Amino acid sequence: MDAAEPSTGLVVTGLTKRYGTKAAVADLSFRVAPGEILALLGPNGAGKSTTLTCLAGLLRPNAGSFEWNGRDLGPARSRSVGLIPETPEVYEMLTVWEHLAFVARSCRLPAGWESQAAGLLSRLQLDEQRDTLGQALSKGMRQKLLVTAVVLAGTPVLLLDEPMVGLDPMGQHELREMLAQLRQEGRAIVISTHLLASVESYCDRLLILNRGAAVAEGRLADLVEEHGKRTLEEAFLDIVR
Repeated sequence: MDAAEPSTGLVVTGLTKRYGTKAAVADLSFRVAPGEILALLGPNGAGKSTTLTCLAGLLRPNAGSFEWNGRDLGPARSRSVGLIPETPEVYEMLTVWEHLAFVARSCRLPAGWESQAAGLLSRLQLDEQRDTLGQALSKGMRQKLLVTAVVLAGTPVLLLDEPMVGLDPMGQHELREMLAQLRQEGRAIVISTHLLASVESYCDRLLILNRGAAVAEGRLADLVEEHGKRTLEEAFLDIVR
């Protein structure tokens, strides 16, 4: 990107996804600046996962556009957008290290990626599973492997669907530290979660969905104050009701 071009970050405009006559997501628009973490909140069926899968290019929306720094991401956006789904699926017959080698080749990473990959495995306590097949990994280990792969890929936009679920306390701590580092690197990060208690520790802004539409957006403290509540949980329940 030319130095004179503005860093507008991720811009989602008019995202709509219907199943028959029912809209899972309806005319949703939002922005995520480089170096910002947006928490996507909402009750079950609010459209959070649908939003992420459409944004990642895994689900075709009925309408909507996606831009990164003013450039249309288009339908093939896997090099710009990385997704860690709620259910961590990996290649059963590839080892942990072979997964990372596959990512390195697919993303055409420069020489020396092995050092970064080894460091990521160490941070997430996957060193001993380096030569373990995907089919032998627990759910938590699969989650850590996907985190490692997406971070290694270096996409400017990261999407995480319930990333803390399945991780042990140490894994959750390391993931929060990693998110803070990725924020400093200028990544735009969107995290869908039901764990309201943890949102304050790593998110900059909140976007609350209900029945496929945005019903509130802003900084945590502002939303809590605006609704005259003491906690995010109280404000969240008030908003979605």
